[in-house]
Amino acid sequence: MLGTLVNFSAIIAGSIVGILLKNGVPEKISNTIMQGLSLCIVFIGISGAIKGSNTLLIIISMVIGGLIGELIDLDNLLQKLGDKIEDKFKGKGIKISEGFVTTSLMFCVGSMAIVGSLQSGLEGDHKILFAKSIIDGIASIIFASSLGIGVMLSSFSVLIYQGAITLGAASLKVILIQSVITDMTAVGSLLIIGLGLNMLNITKIKVANLLPAIVIPIVYQFILNIITMK
Repeated sequence: MLGTLVNFSAIIAGSIVGILLKNGVPEKISNTIMQGLSLCIVFIGISGAIKGSNTLLIIISMVIGGLIGELIDLDNLLQKLGDKIEDKFKGKGIKISEGFVTTSLMFCVGSMAIVGSLQSGLEGDHKILFAKSIIDGIASIIFASSLGIGVMLSSFSVLIYQGAITLGAASLKVILIQSVITDMTAVGSLLIIGLGLNMLNITKIKVANLLPAIVIPIVYQFILNIITMK
């Protein structure tokens, strides 16, 4: 878990720096920076989405994931959590839910999170997660300077997500083959595009309700493995 714990700490440290910087940045400059970051998020999403190897599976994942997400209404649950925290910071313009969802996806859906966690759990090799920690730490400074404390909360998403993969590495290795990682990244990248468009006020996509779509490629591979064994 060392690699994940370092990643967790890097996001918290970066967020603290970003929050401190936020107070000294004029709103006009902050808004312009946020628009620029939104465009970068869309670019990152497009770059990852086009690498998907199974278009049909990606479509099915989005449909099934959206159905599950709407039935559970993850977006509403997340909003309620954000509202509770925002009440404690009333009047400070902190966007808890937006920062949490945006950076949770940014930090969790990439191949570095999956492959790095597998290597950490199977081989005790934390190099990939250490490199990811540096990247996420810097990104946390930038995002927290505009989105506030919600970015810091995303560190717990990383802790749970990467920690689960690390602890279950032995059993997950059979399922998380390269094609599955690629398709998970592609699905996650589509969600990132949605986030970017929302942040630009172009759309109002309930991105949180599409989060279950990310795990559908894993379920698909698990079923495929069972069929193959028979």
